[in-house]
Amino acid sequence: MSDPVQHPLIRPVRQGNAFEEAVERILDSIRLGLFRRGERLPPERETAALLGISRATLREALRELQAAGVLEVVRGRYGGTFVTGRTALPDEDLPRVDPAEVEDVIVFRAVVEPAAAELAARAALSAAARSHLRACLRQVEESPPEDYRPADARFHIAVAELGGCPSLVRAVAEVRSRASDLLDRIPVLPVNLEHSDRQHREMADAVLTGDAPAARAAALAHLEGTAALLRGFLGHGAGEAASARGEAGDRGGAEAGTRPEDADGGPAEGRGGAGA
Repeated sequence: MSDPVQHPLIRPVRQGNAFEEAVERILDSIRLGLFRRGERLPPERETAALLGISRATLREALRELQAAGVLEVVRGRYGGTFVTGRTALPDEDLPRVDPAEVEDVIVFRAVVEPAAAELAARAALSAAARSHLRACLRQVEESPPEDYRPADARFHIAVAELGGCPSLVRAVAEVRSRASDLLDRIPVLPVNLEHSDRQHREMADAVLTGDAPAARAAALAHLEGTAALLRGFLGHGAGEAASARGEAGDRGGAEAGTRPEDADGGPAEGRGGAGA
């Protein structure tokens, strides 16, 4: 196994959003030059150990990154998982995103949306309000991938509306709009949407049962998953990137490895999620 010091950004993920944060770590490593175009990732067993996740969870992350065009799997004696060099959608017409804007959206959401969920859980909800929230939850769960993000945004705004504070609803709507602009620039990851659906249900259950701390916690966990994907695909601040490059030096890529093994090292962790 290679020395983990050679991979400063491949560090253990937090267990709440293992899939999303694994995607973030891998994308960061590619963007910052630890794994360069055409180079092979370390073997599955090594990478999973560095991330502190099961190989089943790692495979999900690698499979989604392959589908997004970030990684390419080559079979055969000299095969493995190779970096294509792509870490974002190939839409050249979209203006480049300022990483500071990404961070601003992430921080703003982390302030207003958990507060909105907590306030909704503390409110005295009418039968009509409860029915509306359940309907919004069903809509997002039943939406096809191409319609998922608008339905997701509507669910979050519906949660904010239950709190009865128009200013907070406007704040949530504003940040949801900004987040949607960013999310449209990254691939829709099916595994991530499954995680998102589960956390939506956790949020809705906490709101409907009046459990304010659980509502806040569920909303925050949900947003952390989205934050990991936005940072992974759209990048961190320039200062952080420069610091990471300094740590990496000229090492650039992974050592040549063997073809990823087929045996799994254990069950996938309980994962968080954040479709949007």
